[in-house]
Amino acid sequence: MVQGIAGRRKRYVEVEAAHLPDGSVLPRVVVWHDGRRFAVRAVLGRRRCASLKVGGEGVRYDVLVGQARTFLFHEGPRWFVEEIVPETPEGVEGGTPVCC
Repeated sequence: MVQGIAGRRKRYVEVEAAHLPDGSVLPRVVVWHDGRRFAVRAVLGRRRCASLKVGGEGVRYDVLVGQARTFLFHEGPRWFVEEIVPETPEGVEGGTPVCC
């Protein structure tokens, strides 16, 4: 494990996407559960595969969100990310999940 990261979990998110004439889908914005919006700066690649960290499969988009390179999955009609679950000091409840 990476220090400060307890693990990852599947987080379904809203995605604003462009649907191109050739039938491909291009994600533009990821909308987090609390309403924050993260622009997808670039799609670096896409392919059908499984998420080995949180389970599930579909089309995996390799994207740039801000300065971070991450994966965005299109699983049927829904989209998800591999949300980072931060470690919390012993005896402290919660923690703030980090996008992507």
